[in-house]
Amino acid sequence: MMIEKLDPQTGDWDKEAGGGSRPLTGIYLTIATVLAIVISLYAIYANVLSNTQEFYRNTVFLIGILVLGFILFPFSKRYATSRFNALDYLFIFLALLSYGYFYFFYFDLHVVRKSIPNVTDYVMATIGIAVLFEAARRTTGYFIPGLATFAIIYALFGQYFLGIFGHAGFSAERLLYRLFMTGEGIFGITLSTASTAIVVFILFGAFLSVSGATALFNDLAMAIAGTRRGGPAQVAVISSALTGSLSGSAVANVATTGTFTIPLMKAIGLSPRFSGAVEAAASTGGMIMPPIMGAAAFIMAGFLGISYTAIVVAAIIPALLYYAALIIAIDVEAKKQGLKGIRKENIPQVGQVLKRRGLLLLPLVIVIATLLAGRTPIYAGFLGIVTIIAASWLSLDTSVRMTPKKIAQALNEAARGAIQVTLACAAIGVIICVVTMTGIGSTLAFNIVSMTGGVLWLILLVVMVVCIVLSMGLPSTALYIVVAVTASPILIQAGVNPLAAHFFVFWFGALSNITPPVALASYTAASIAKADPMQTSWMAVKLALPGFIIPFILVYNPMLLILGEGVNALSILHMIVSALAGIYALSVATGRFWIIKTNWLENSLLAVAAIMLIKPGLFTDIAGIGLIAIGAVSHIARSRRIKMRVTSFQQGELGD
Repeated sequence: MMIEKLDPQTGDWDKEAGGGSRPLTGIYLTIATVLAIVISLYAIYANVLSNTQEFYRNTVFLIGILVLGFILFPFSKRYATSRFNALDYLFIFLALLSYGYFYFFYFDLHVVRKSIPNVTDYVMATIGIAVLFEAARRTTGYFIPGLATFAIIYALFGQYFLGIFGHAGFSAERLLYRLFMTGEGIFGITLSTASTAIVVFILFGAFLSVSGATALFNDLAMAIAGTRRGGPAQVAVISSALTGSLSGSAVANVATTGTFTIPLMKAIGLSPRFSGAVEAAASTGGMIMPPIMGAAAFIMAGFLGISYTAIVVAAIIPALLYYAALIIAIDVEAKKQGLKGIRKENIPQVGQVLKRRGLLLLPLVIVIATLLAGRTPIYAGFLGIVTIIAASWLSLDTSVRMTPKKIAQALNEAARGAIQVTLACAAIGVIICVVTMTGIGSTLAFNIVSMTGGVLWLILLVVMVVCIVLSMGLPSTALYIVVAVTASPILIQAGVNPLAAHFFVFWFGALSNITPPVALASYTAASIAKADPMQTSWMAVKLALPGFIIPFILVYNPMLLILGEGVNALSILHMIVSALAGIYALSVATGRFWIIKTNWLENSLLAVAAIMLIKPGLFTDIAGIGLIAIGAVSHIARSRRIKMRVTSFQQGELGD
């Protein structure tokens, strides 16, 4: 299930994490399946069919996820193939005890005792936090629970930290109360978002996947781009964009679409390294592709206090620019290698594909239209699920029909898919609470801005590195929360628009999936392509390099996020054209090919032009376009001279 837990080179369980999901059989498999289906049904009931109070909804949902997590994920690699041991039963019991205790005594604590905890409350809170950290360790690895543990130590012993990091410190009782007995810590905004919008859209994605929409996306991508130069690589980009926008996991996206696209790319002559890099870079883009964006969109809306629809609208242009950058980079490489597309007779016809299964696109249209109409994500997601079931029965392809068995499969897969994101959201609530209590976020932001002299481009470079490092190995929702809490305040302190700041940090957090040394998407793609993982990672970075400048463009051009005064169609078009020109220039410079192989002078001119086009303004735009023009004139003249020499040489040989 959690492919992130597999070593992409050996296929063995990750030695640093909890050990991956264990292979269940018999009664254990039945229990896990039934529990998963019940969790999904409860999520639908609590969010759509009832008006369950937030604390009780969060608690019941988290209890179910904790128990399912302990059933599916063993204590360590040593127990990966065994059924259960005493530790599994112990943690399941402690999860039921601690969280069940607060479920039943929450009213007594906050109403009868007027929020005055007793010794039992503190003991249960301590057990509950320990149980959560262990579940997070098993499912997401050591980083998140380790960071949360450090946050607790920092809150308790702040007086022993030096310099700007020091603070008066908090008592254990006060910390436990804030972390576990209020809506500020574990039961805060991140868990609430996971138990509402995120789980509903995970359900929507699971239903869409089980119905056969992934195959539809692949066929459509093949029909649209298969015959183009380097067609299979273009197919990988389009298919990964469509699939990734729903799954939100770069690694899962590689595993889903890569098994189809990577062999196709290799078949037309692309190297294994390049094929894996294309898929890794394309799949990573799925994390920033609306409407779901790896569930980060829902958390972002909560952090910024704006509507989810505003986040989705803001994400459209940057995501399309990223995929445009990939398509351009791939086209440059295909042209350099002289590659062709797939023969037309081997390409599915768009009309036939849409006729048989085109109705499966209707749920996507319904969801996006519902969101743009201003309805809540929960309403849109549930309406999408209902539409999937209806569309599957109206489709001419009977194999896509959502039978009771398929519905149960979707419910099962959705709950399993929600384990990692829910536990990460709950554990990171601890970090958010400590950051709020100590004020360390504002302190760091102020000092970093002061250290860099307030120079924006330097601040952006520092934050870029911080985001990539902090996000390595984390799932999409977790990485966004980590960088949003730690890095976005730095940019906001520097005067960056808050929405642009959050997009900046999330974007580079997502790109950590292809950035060495911990590039999970690249490693997974390399294992499918049978290529060297590190070489594949660097090639993915090279392909996506134009995409690395897009977050900088967003900071300097927040208008691309449909923000600010004076936003109109003409100004947005100007920004898009400027960004595309810069992206194209950088793609040619990094690919070192245009009509023929480019030289160092042309590459330098194009690279500088791309940088100039990042910042808006008449001077920078004219300078950037001017440099591109100079490079183009030089390149065209040189290519003509070389062509004339070749022609002359060939004619001379014929004369002889």
